[in-house]
Amino acid sequence: MVRLRHSMLKSGLFAIAAVVAASGPAMAKKSVASGPVIVMSETFRTAAQAADNAIKAGDANTAQAHISGLMPVSDFEAYAAAALRFELAVLKQNFQAQRVALTDMFKTASVPKKDAPRLRYVAGYLSYVVGNYDDALAQLDYAKTLGYDATDATMLRADIYLRKNKAREARPFVQDALARQRASGQPVPAAWYDRAISMAYGAGDWAEVGALYRERLGRYGSAGEWRSALANYLSAPGMDTQVQLDLYRLQAANGAMASERDYQAYAQLAEKAGNHAEAKAIIEAGRSAGKLTATQAATASLMKSVTPKAAKEIAAIPAAAKKAAAAKDGSAALSVADGYFSLSQFPQAAEHYRLALSKGGVDQGKANTRLGIALARSGDLTGAKTALAQVTGNWANVAGFWSVWVDQQSRKTAFQPVGVSPAS
Repeated sequence: MVRLRHSMLKSGLFAIAAVVAASGPAMAKKSVASGPVIVMSETFRTAAQAADNAIKAGDANTAQAHISGLMPVSDFEAYAAAALRFELAVLKQNFQAQRVALTDMFKTASVPKKDAPRLRYVAGYLSYVVGNYDDALAQLDYAKTLGYDATDATMLRADIYLRKNKAREARPFVQDALARQRASGQPVPAAWYDRAISMAYGAGDWAEVGALYRERLGRYGSAGEWRSALANYLSAPGMDTQVQLDLYRLQAANGAMASERDYQAYAQLAEKAGNHAEAKAIIEAGRSAGKLTATQAATASLMKSVTPKAAKEIAAIPAAAKKAAAAKDGSAALSVADGYFSLSQFPQAAEHYRLALSKGGVDQGKANTRLGIALARSGDLTGAKTALAQVTGNWANVAGFWSVWVDQQSRKTAFQPVGVSPAS
């Protein structure tokens, strides 16, 4: 939800305190730059000044007493009285009273033209807060005709449509607000990403879900953020199991394995891919982290199955690598590369992914994605970024997530202190 600070609510108001202090005695008339002509009696000015002082001191009761005694007889006095009621309502955090006070201000001809657009926006916000959504939209439309069409107004429109259970109508406004915020060079608030992701998720637009999560992770990349993003993205229907496997690998690389389900799902995917040693290693890691127990049925059974297969898998790789080197296409080399990758032998994996790509006859997206990951895990972040940037098609999203991780590792490397030996 769009929220307004106390200072923002008051910033669109005419400076009542300055006006009442500047006005002269007995029905003074004074023209203020960009504002209305002041017509205020000495009696009204004194009471208004006292009310304003009480509001600034946080004394709502005294302010209320002074405001209740105001008897405006001119247009400007009516405006000033309404503005003071507004400020008192802000002090009391009474949104309904704030909205009523604004209506009273609008009934006068003394609202400064330069403040009118923002005040109409504030009126829209207050109508939204009190649940009058149709009036909120009407006030935003009015504010726009007066020239106020800032990003906060766009997000407020989205919130209003969401409150009206019209997510489809809200989504374009959220997308527009994000585009404006990016164009301004200002950071996009995490809550805005969450809203846009929720809408894309609801619309089944998984390409946008992935893109938004990647952008969000580029700014908010804690282990918890990674876990939430990947867990939600992994729920996309029809996702290739090999893609899922690489996303779980990314979750592990971020230290974001947080539950029994995470370790179990990762281990099962690895076993399904024929990576028995990797499945064994994941179960062992889950037990060490206290997320899995030796008596947990599913992983205990899996551990019993993969342990003997893991030893055979490791022993078979050298011979498979020799055959892959002599093969006509890259299929065998890709299989060997996947084997080395699953054993976390990333330099050897990168070598064989390159061999597979040079021989051809393989899924370019998969090979380049895993080449990029292997290079990144080997420490070649520049090479990783280049490989991942070449990925298109079904593997583009997983490559994109890993590319965000590479960027984060690059920033960490850039900020590592350089050790300098003391002078002898």
